[in-house]
Amino acid sequence: SLPLPRHILSFFYLLHPQKDYPQLQYKYRTTQRNIIISTMKIALTCSILLSISLKACDAFVPLQNNNLQAAALLMSSSTDADTTPKAATPSGQIEFQPDFAAAYAKAEASLSAAIPNKDLVGPLLHFTREYLTANQMSFVASNGEDETNSAVNALGRITGAIQYGMKFGTGEDKYLFGSSHKALRGKEGDDIPIDFYAFGCDFFRPCMNKKESVVLGKDNLQQAADYLAAGENVVFLANHQSEADPQVMSVCLELAGHDQIAEDLIYVAGHKVTTDALAIPFSMGRNLICIHSKKHIDAQPETKSVKQRQNLQAMNSMLKELRKGGTALWVAPSGGRDRRNVESGQVPLAPFDSKTIDMFRLMGNKSKVKTHYYPLSMVSYDLCPPPDFVEAGVGEQRNIRFVPVGISCSAEIISEGGLEKRHLFCEEAMKTATEGYEELLEQM
Repeated sequence: SLPLPRHILSFFYLLHPQKDYPQLQYKYRTTQRNIIISTMKIALTCSILLSISLKACDAFVPLQNNNLQAAALLMSSSTDADTTPKAATPSGQIEFQPDFAAAYAKAEASLSAAIPNKDLVGPLLHFTREYLTANQMSFVASNGEDETNSAVNALGRITGAIQYGMKFGTGEDKYLFGSSHKALRGKEGDDIPIDFYAFGCDFFRPCMNKKESVVLGKDNLQQAADYLAAGENVVFLANHQSEADPQVMSVCLELAGHDQIAEDLIYVAGHKVTTDALAIPFSMGRNLICIHSKKHIDAQPETKSVKQRQNLQAMNSMLKELRKGGTALWVAPSGGRDRRNVESGQVPLAPFDSKTIDMFRLMGNKSKVKTHYYPLSMVSYDLCPPPDFVEAGVGEQRNIRFVPVGISCSAEIISEGGLEKRHLFCEEAMKTATEGYEELLEQM
């Protein structure tokens, strides 16, 4: 699901770090021509939030000819039938209430009928159980008053996500992303009449405990909003914890009264959220700059040159957006999600990469439009906990919890100076984001 989804994002790095490109390193007074030549030496790399998928993308291959039939079977489920499961709830799992047990049984029967291979069904059933469990907890927390989180509606959302994943994530209709992507909102001119942004938000919103969620730094968010309204650019330098971070950003910005920023925000996204079958529909609803992560660009050496060309195209797409003005970017300078310390159980922030931040400062300067930089702290780890260790491929097991989430927007860091201050800027961004993160944890 996207999570797109335990997921976020980064970044840029030099293609040949062993070489010295003095014109690239913040010599802002070089001519436009030399800046362009220097910039072509750079490749982007990033990894994002946002992919909920099956055990692996390849798991869908045998179903490519039957994906629509499978989706139809899922969507035709009715909660009126007596299909309450008789098997005991697995150890460590929350026991379903009768209506949620019936909903799960419906999904299980439909998936089993549509996908005979049990090895392929298992990860998807795990995802379904997790989602229904989170919705049950949300429903109970509302004392049964919020019908949005009822078993019937939760079943509709999860089967809808599966339907979209099988239709747009596999087979002949698989959606292909370019170096940049505009959110598909079901508006006139869109190829597909579906608001994928609303779909993604509606899917994850019930799993967020909004009553206990926290938004800090509202004055800084308002300042950023004023800059955007004045045609200036804003870059949020964020930590990344969950594949659902784009939805977390949307919900928290809505809580702060900045719905438009939530919809317009552009995410620097890695390959996982544009290749995982179930992540693809969630990514279709987001504005993206699509790059290949530095961590994974060497995974298939034979495709490295193609990936590098795509990264250069993505960089050019980002520069065009910044030159328009009034552009807001979300990027994770760490290059990936924060990981749990298996010994302490704590979840520290992954260190920001100075080269990534350098590149955003360079691109902001090159755009000739005033660009502002805000450290942004996020607490979303427990919503969709990532694996404890980085995995290059797609298809990690997805877990979903009903928990509060939070963001903290720190004060703007002024971008000034060149190479001699690059580390100071990065250190300040990391320090400020860490302080905001710790304050969030205290209040939550």
